[in-house]
Amino acid sequence: MSWSTREIAELAGTSLRAVRHYHEVGLLEEPERRANGYKQYGVAHLVRVLRIKRLTDLGFSLSQIAAMGDTDDHPEEALRTLDAELAATIERLQRVRVELGLILRQAAPTDLPTEFAPAADATLSAADRSLVVVMTRVLGPQGLQTYADLLQNTPVDPVDGDFDALAADADEATRQGVAERMVPFLRTLLDSNPGLRDLHADAPGGARFARDTAGKAMQDVYNPAQLDVIRRVGALMAADRADGTS
Repeated sequence: MSWSTREIAELAGTSLRAVRHYHEVGLLEEPERRANGYKQYGVAHLVRVLRIKRLTDLGFSLSQIAAMGDTDDHPEEALRTLDAELAATIERLQRVRVELGLILRQAAPTDLPTEFAPAADATLSAADRSLVVVMTRVLGPQGLQTYADLLQNTPVDPVDGDFDALAADADEATRQGVAERMVPFLRTLLDSNPGLRDLHADAPGGARFARDTAGKAMQDVYNPAQLDVIRRVGALMAADRADGTS
C-alpha cells in the first residue's frame, strides 16, 4: 500500500506544498518512485509528516525539528524549553491585557505608560505631553515614580496658561513677568517634592544623558520665548538659593 504526494498530504491534514518543502529542507526522506515516476509514500512517511505537523503546531520551527533528528519521538528537553517560552509569553500577554484594560477604562493615550495616563489630559499642553513622553524613556524606576506622582497630584500652575500662550517673539517685559510669576509655584513644588532634585539619579543611561535628552526635547517642543522663560526661571531660583530664600 502506498500513497501519492497529494494523498499523504490529505491524510496528514497538511498541504502538498508543505510536504514538498519538508523534502527541500531535509526533514522528510524522498520516497521510492513507481515505474511511472510518481512518488510512493508509506506508513513511515505518514508518521514522519504527522510528527512534523504536530511539532510545528506546538510552536517548533522547522530548524528546531531538524535538530531533534528522526528517532527522538519524545524530545523532552526541547519540549520543556518550549513550555518555559510559552509560559513567559502567556505572562507577557497577561500583562498586556491588564495594561490594555487600563488604557480602555481611562481612555488613555498609547504613547505613555499607564501610570502617567491620568496626567495626560487637557491640563497638559501638546508640548508638555511630548516632553513627558521623552522623560518616560530616560528616567529610572525611582525617577519615573517621582515624576508620575508629581504629574498626578500637583495642582495646575495658574501661570501655565501664560507660559503656553507665549508667542515666539514675546517682548522682554512679558518674558520676565511670566518667569517671575512661575517661580513661587515652582519653589513650593520643589519643597513639597524633594525627590525632584535627584530626578535623574537612577536614570539607566546616567544622569547627564537624561538631562541632555530632556534639554534637547525642550529645545524641540518649546518656542524661543518659552525657552528664554525657562532659563530666566532657573536663574531666579539659583539666585534665591544663593540668598538662602530656597
